[in-house]
Amino acid sequence: MKKIITIVGARPQFVKAAVVSRALGKWGISEVIVHTGQHYDPNMSALFFEEMQIPIPKYNLEISNLSHGAMTGRMLEEIEKILIAEKPEMVLVYGDTNSTLAGALAASKLHIPVGHVEAGLRSFNNQMPEEINRILTDRIASVLFCPTTTAIENLRNEGFENFDCQVINCGDVMRDAALFYAGISDQHSTIISQLNLENQSFALATLHRQENTDNPVKLRNIFKALNEISGNTRVVLPIHPRTRKILMESGIQPSFELIDPVGYLDMIQLLKNCRIVLTDSGGLQKEAYFFKKYCITLRDETEWVELVGNGYNLLAGNDPSKILSAYQELLLKTSDFSVNLYGNGYAAEIIAEYLANL
Repeated sequence: MKKIITIVGARPQFVKAAVVSRALGKWGISEVIVHTGQHYDPNMSALFFEEMQIPIPKYNLEISNLSHGAMTGRMLEEIEKILIAEKPEMVLVYGDTNSTLAGALAASKLHIPVGHVEAGLRSFNNQMPEEINRILTDRIASVLFCPTTTAIENLRNEGFENFDCQVINCGDVMRDAALFYAGISDQHSTIISQLNLENQSFALATLHRQENTDNPVKLRNIFKALNEISGNTRVVLPIHPRTRKILMESGIQPSFELIDPVGYLDMIQLLKNCRIVLTDSGGLQKEAYFFKKYCITLRDETEWVELVGNGYNLLAGNDPSKILSAYQELLLKTSDFSVNLYGNGYAAEIIAEYLANL
């Protein structure tokens, strides 16, 4: 039986890995999951794993709250030990976190093939740590599982046809996850009633990228726009304690609702029921589209250019006037969300089948 080691470190990666794990099991592939601990979250409890049907990691490295260099180095050291002990035939990594890069580096130095899920994405902003992580991981990977034709084109433009690797357009595993967990969310989540959002129009906002949260000017500008929106529409913002602390230290006063971070099932319910999404998250931009919601991206660029190209997503950065203008524009807009941008929900099956036939 083939053995795959999966490296994850953040909750979105667990969601992605969960759908692939189910597919790997169907194809008779043994999987060992390693959680680096990069994003510590108390919601990562036994109940979370049970509700989301996620395999519990065999290893939890508990490496977090360090600088990028220190974190990646510690992860590299510890993952290497696990790979030597487990002797997998491939290491599977997801996305663009420090955990992604550390897992790919550790595997490549031991001459273990690397599969990269969500390969080929580019923001073309090298100031983002995520951009460096994804570029380096792609270059290391033996198999690049791409979610879109744009990702394929990015790799072609970078000369990957000349490298010893396989490039596969499998579709987006987040599409698989959205389809699978939508029904489970309906059964388990009570977030809408908890927040008294039944039959209410509200905007869902999230803010977590350091380029926004660690820049007082950008942060103040974004909250200026959100405060104005909240004068007409209820705004719900799940916020990390660290960002909440920065708001207090910066003297920024939100005039709307800040709630504690929510789990994936609750987030699906908020997405299903909201009027519009404002976010600097990459994943939430897609999930908004999956649930037929317009999105305003609080960044100057996005990896998901097809959302912008098809009019589902507007880039507004941190300019209050652009954010408010985008908000007004999207409130009046109607679009056909049936356009197939990210596959039909079989990305995990394509990945598992490919790995089974290696």
